[in-house]
Amino acid sequence: MSKPLTELLHIKHPIIQAPMFLVSNVSMVKEAMECGIAGCIPALNYRTLDELKIALRELKAAKPLNGAFGFNLIVNKSNVKFKAQLDLICEEGCDFIITSLGSPEVTITEAHKVGIKVFCDVVDLKYAKKVESLGADAIIAVNNQAGGHRGNKTPKALIEELSTNCHIPIISAGGVGCKMDIDKILSFGASGVSVGSLFIASEEAGVTDEYKQACVDYGEKDIVMTERISGTPCTVINTPYVQKIGTEQTWLESVLNKNKALKKWVKMIRFSIGMNATKKAATKATYKTVWVAGPSIEYCHKILPVKEIVGRLTT
Repeated sequence: MSKPLTELLHIKHPIIQAPMFLVSNVSMVKEAMECGIAGCIPALNYRTLDELKIALRELKAAKPLNGAFGFNLIVNKSNVKFKAQLDLICEEGCDFIITSLGSPEVTITEAHKVGIKVFCDVVDLKYAKKVESLGADAIIAVNNQAGGHRGNKTPKALIEELSTNCHIPIISAGGVGCKMDIDKILSFGASGVSVGSLFIASEEAGVTDEYKQACVDYGEKDIVMTERISGTPCTVINTPYVQKIGTEQTWLESVLNKNKALKKWVKMIRFSIGMNATKKAATKATYKTVWVAGPSIEYCHKILPVKEIVGRLTT
């Protein structure tokens, strides 16, 4: 049995409040830590390094004995701020970093110098073995029930495959809506869980009331995959606007993505356009409602404080 997440991060419950673009913020993570779980924020939620520094220092000052906090880094070339963000996080300190969408090698090397743990998003065994070989402290196993950029395997299949073939803790991401789900996922061999979509409908979330209410009004059947945000398949709520624009790449994007010389630049442009559209929908009223979420919004029946959401996951 791999080391439980509770031991790894010195927290009361084996839960990470997942990093969500635009949604996660200091208030959410403070509440999460007070409840005895870990919280994580995407570094890209901060426009400047000064804003990121303020968040780091505020969370360090507020950290209780049985809570933990971390930051998520996009580690591929689409994030031109990556190295500066990593340097600042290592300088200021936190409990863990979650890496996404690229090689975590540099992050692992630099973070370990200052005692920060590194957990890496993976969707299959190939990349799980790769990040393990690079020295990752744990694997975030992103399954086909995750919100945002998801994997292709069921929670059970992915956890069992990784736990059988890897020797570091497996943290399951996706498919958690209640305590029974957590118990089931831990029984498959996971050390803990990462939970995101439930917290969109929290009082502390940094998005519009319309976005929060959508997570209450829509359900599992309303989640669809789209390639129109980042160029990589991503789950969103199937609003009328999403239905209007469609979920497939345009024919031009499809052609350009097959060109080796242009593929990187096409992805960067699509990522930028998609992130701007998502930001507008999340932070102000607009008819262009591209709201990222996962099927676990089925369990969102009311906008609640973080404390109550954690309570429902742990009791």
